[in-house]
Amino acid sequence: MSQVLPKTQKDQASPKKAKTVRELGPIDISEIREDVLNLPAELWEKQDYDKPNKFKPLGRTEHIVFQFVRDYDNHIDTVNYPIWDEWKSRLKPILAAAVEAYGYENADFCRIMFAKLPAHSKIALHIDPYKFSNYTHQIHIPIVTNPDVEFIIGHQHYHLSEGYAYEVNNKDIHGAVNAGDSDRIHLIFEYYEK
Repeated sequence: MSQVLPKTQKDQASPKKAKTVRELGPIDISEIREDVLNLPAELWEKQDYDKPNKFKPLGRTEHIVFQFVRDYDNHIDTVNYPIWDEWKSRLKPILAAAVEAYGYENADFCRIMFAKLPAHSKIALHIDPYKFSNYTHQIHIPIVTNPDVEFIIGHQHYHLSEGYAYEVNNKDIHGAVNAGDSDRIHLIFEYYEK
């Protein structure tokens, strides 16, 4: 089994925000994995330069942003970036599969992105201070990782496995360390009930 979460966190997903990390289950990423791994460095650099989330705690993390909020206090008001048109047909089935366990009848996404944490780098411990984070479920799907990557939340360390969806509580102190020799890439998105 590729999962190393404490048994107390292997509960079924509920509509409430996760207390720490909640495993949502396996997700088929085979349709996008090679495409993500083959994204050219120039595209990562350009997209990262233009990203709206230039926050110091993220360190050297690079992002390709598909959708983002216009206002950090309003999770409903979002903008799609041009690259979304190229990826949406491949990403929508993955997003839908990841959130199926919530059972929401009327819901939407407010931030969607790829996040690359380079080898031998980290995301500093921080709490997302934005009002909209109180209303959303932040979900991570590792596309590629290595055994030396840890996600930290509160005082617990987790290894998030490739091809699994996890909700993480971004209103608790959290960060990540990639002590490995290869990059870690996650699909990260925020989901909310309308």
